Amino acid sequence: MTGKPDPFSVPFGTILCDWMTTARANDGPYVYRGSPEPYGDLTISPAAHVLHYGSAIFEGLKAHRQADGSLAVFRLDSHVERMATSAALLRLPRIDPDTLRRMVIDAVEANSEEVPDPPGSLYIRPTLVGTDPDIGAAARPTRSALLYVVNSPVGDYFKGGVRPLTLLLETSIPRTVPQFGMVKCGANYAMALGVTLDSMAANEAIDQVLFATGDDITETGAANFFLADDERVITRRLDESFLHGVTRASVIELAQHLGYEVEERTIDPDELIDWAERGEAFLSGTAAVLAPVGTIIRDGMTLTVGDGQPGPNTMRLRQALVDIQVGAAPDPFNWRTPVRG
Repeated sequence: MTGKPDPFSVPFGTILCDWMTTARANDGPYVYRGSPEPYGDLTISPAAHVLHYGSAIFEGLKAHRQADGSLAVFRLDSHVERMATSAALLRLPRIDPDTLRRMVIDAVEANSEEVPDPPGSLYIRPTLVGTDPDIGAAARPTRSALLYVVNSPVGDYFKGGVRPLTLLLETSIPRTVPQFGMVKCGANYAMALGVTLDSMAANEAIDQVLFATGDDITETGAANFFLADDERVITRRLDESFLHGVTRASVIELAQHLGYEVEERTIDPDELIDWAERGEAFLSGTAAVLAPVGTIIRDGMTLTVGDGQPGPNTMRLRQALVDIQVGAAPDPFNWRTPVRG
């Protein structure tokens, strides 16, 4: 890691590690040679399917330095399963979970010296792209593909670390294409990008846009949304219109373990008015972990959530989750996968 900047001094994900893993499929299973290779540029045809027809998916997960100095990947199997599901939905060549799992572990172990101490972590980005050199394949799936894993030492996702965020409620523009909302693909992020940039340009205080298309709150451009108080944790019930977050699932299991009643249901924007007076709100995601929400802007009106500061239940859940991730607490859910480091 010599000569590379401090992960906390640069934007999230802008430092890349020295090693990566790759595997290719060509009308058959992915062939992984079984060892990492130096990080470097990839070569694909200008006619590659991904460049013309969007045959690309990715995942985002983390490895954490543990309290005893070892390394562990958080919820590896859940991310592998979700990526395999995404590949099937986009008709990409089938992913063998064991192969992807091995590629992730090999990449993390090769880059172990670049893993920062907590609260930093190693962000892991498995990516799959269609590589058929065929510009006439708009109605055909790619038969060849490139699967690769790169790593990035990271600090905080949101500038300034853990702080209360300001969200803008958007009720007209959809966050995703409905049938692929649960797929982690670039098109969904591109859909959210324009409205997020325009909103931030109009109001520099805005951190994220909270999408509530048809008055039905789902998620922001990069995280799932929760409400909480001393007894309950509430989040949108799953369907195909938004991402099935692994951190979201972790929060639900952890909240139940800690004695909260969990409700997965539709959330009407009108609820936010009452909730802002007596409860809390937060976002969840691999990059952000749990991020408290202090302000929600709706139709030009500003709702201050609680006292505008991180709420005690939000921070309790966040700390409990982080403690499991970094090995400072027992792991009753078997979420940690140890790796050599």
